[in-house]
Amino acid sequence: MSWQAYVDTNLVGSGKVASAAILGLAGGVWAQSPGLTLSTEEQKAIVDGFNNPPQVQASGLRLAGDKYFALSANDKSIQLKKQSDGAVLVKTTQAVLVAVYKAPIQAPEATTVAEGLGDYLRGVGY
Repeated sequence: MSWQAYVDTNLVGSGKVASAAILGLAGGVWAQSPGLTLSTEEQKAIVDGFNNPPQVQASGLRLAGDKYFALSANDKSIQLKKQSDGAVLVKTTQAVLVAVYKAPIQAPEATTVAEGLGDYLRGVGY
């Protein structure tokens, strides 16, 4: 399966994620949904955020130009919120899944989808 298919089918196709991207830990966008454009600086901040969760907790992250506040952050998952919308970031062995959700979808629904795919990708070495 292509990386784009994971974004289109597993994340956005679930109906619980509005837009998504897969970023390589070594840099670069592996796949993304239309309308979710992450700048190089945003990509670096996302990847680096897993190495410094307290910094993410203190200052949040930007996704596609929008500022999100961190609800929780650790070395495997970051939960972000912006008004009634939010995002779930999941680190795998080689990548970061970025799953953005919009109201009326709630955080637990998007989290289940993103973390499920993250568990699968870690299990197969990605």
